Amino acid sequence: MSWSGRLAALLPGTTAEDKEGEEPDPRFTFANERTFLAWSRTALALVVAGLGIVQLLPPFPGVPEGRHLLGVPLIVLGAVLAVVAYGEWVRSQRALRRKQPLPRSIMPWILAAAVAGMAVISAIVLLLSALR
Repeated sequence: MSWSGRLAALLPGTTAEDKEGEEPDPRFTFANERTFLAWSRTALALVVAGLGIVQLLPPFPGVPEGRHLLGVPLIVLGAVLAVVAYGEWVRSQRALRRKQPLPRSIMPWILAAAVAGMAVISAIVLLLSALR
């Protein structure tokens, strides 16, 4: 077994211990991996955006904690997406191995709800800043 296979076997919930089913078509495995990597890039972009807001955005007049109200949730969302993306990858890979329907993903809902929430927080911070 390769070193990456041994490492994968140590991680919780991996497909390495899944002996049921058969190896899926590599195209589907690679597509599942590309989806995981796309969600990982999104998570990384959210973390970087949150850090950028907290560190580089000028303070809002009258709302000194405004940068943190905008940046910290983005950082947390990035962390949540990174962890959930791994779980989604494992569930999808397991379904592919067992020739079952792919599970529904909660990722689009999480991202849509978070972006809507961030829009509301941004509007509130901007309005409070404009009123002071």
